[in-house]
Amino acid sequence: MKIGDVLSFITKGTTPPKGKGFVEKGINYVKSESISYDGRIDKTKFAQIDEETHRNFKRSQLVESDILFSMAGIFLGKNAVVPKDILPANTNQALAILRLDQSKANPFFISYYLRQPHIIDFVNNMSGQSAQPNINFEEIKSIDLFLPSLNTQTTIASILSSLDNKIDLLHRQNATLEKMAETLFRQWFVERRPEPVEGKAKEEWEEGKVSDYALHLKDSIQPQKNPSTFYFHYSISSFDNGRIPITKLGEEVQSNKYKVQKNCILFSKLNPHKEKRVWLLQDEVEENSICSTEFQVIFPKNKQHLYFLYGWLTFNENYNEIACGVGGTSGSHQRIDPKTIFEFQCPLISDSVIENFNVKIKPNFKKQVINQIQIRTLMALRDTLLPKLMSGEIRVL
Repeated sequence: MKIGDVLSFITKGTTPPKGKGFVEKGINYVKSESISYDGRIDKTKFAQIDEETHRNFKRSQLVESDILFSMAGIFLGKNAVVPKDILPANTNQALAILRLDQSKANPFFISYYLRQPHIIDFVNNMSGQSAQPNINFEEIKSIDLFLPSLNTQTTIASILSSLDNKIDLLHRQNATLEKMAETLFRQWFVERRPEPVEGKAKEEWEEGKVSDYALHLKDSIQPQKNPSTFYFHYSISSFDNGRIPITKLGEEVQSNKYKVQKNCILFSKLNPHKEKRVWLLQDEVEENSICSTEFQVIFPKNKQHLYFLYGWLTFNENYNEIACGVGGTSGSHQRIDPKTIFEFQCPLISDSVIENFNVKIKPNFKKQVINQIQIRTLMALRDTLLPKLMSGEIRVL
């Protein structure tokens, strides 16, 4: 069959003219960047539109179980099923809305089917690899579809969804742990300072710089010189898609990278005023780990300072001040000078205070690592099962 054979309706979203209709709080407006390659919808990346704009954009009003399919730009081919809890909602013109005839096809099955790597590759090749890749409705409807019975579709979707639900739970747990860490850091180093030790005067913190605590590592790696070696690539896109490094052969990595060490912080210099990308890495870092040169590798001079540095750099007021230092001639690609990070002010705090802070915060960050390893394992299992279930190589009873 073709995808078009199971559709009851296909359209695309609408973009408000000249940015009108956007508000601080209103109707959810789903943008392309809200959708990840593993089918998750990130609510933090929604915009908001007013009710009048939503009513006027009747064609693109979403209903539960619609499939949002990215048909343009760098997000081409990504898709996700619309859940009930984001409704009412609308979307932009870069996203196609696929509404299925559910007597023929299960929306979650179709969503998983479209997430297969060979389908993503097919869609990207269909776009002609132009500077602004895009596909149209007829091209979406022409995608080949191998469709088992509705009961089998539902069973396959249930198996894969159970893995995704567990992955989503771990992501949400890590987000909660991150918020708890922010709160603890604020209590220790922003809202109040630790109580003085009995018999001693209250410690006064001198003003220093981030460079007093950390080194700027710039060890360049050329993976293409080792074409058959596997590398763990910490890229901007891997951060955006669940903070999971991508495993690649050296021959697949087209440009020079930085070497990544255990127990460091990756701070993105690309558009920091638009996206906050600060990546805490601990003992989970593998050999042959590399990162995009858009990341600056911040390596603590003393391992004990890792969590304090991360807390200081990610504290919103500090981060926003650093991000204000962007420059560049391109509006879409602005960067900060690494000196902006390393010369940023930072209090000089005694090791004894930081060690006490580490006792409180370390279990939190270690739990995040354990969760992240579980996420990688579950994703690998899901990605292995996906093509086998879709092709019938593995059958469900």
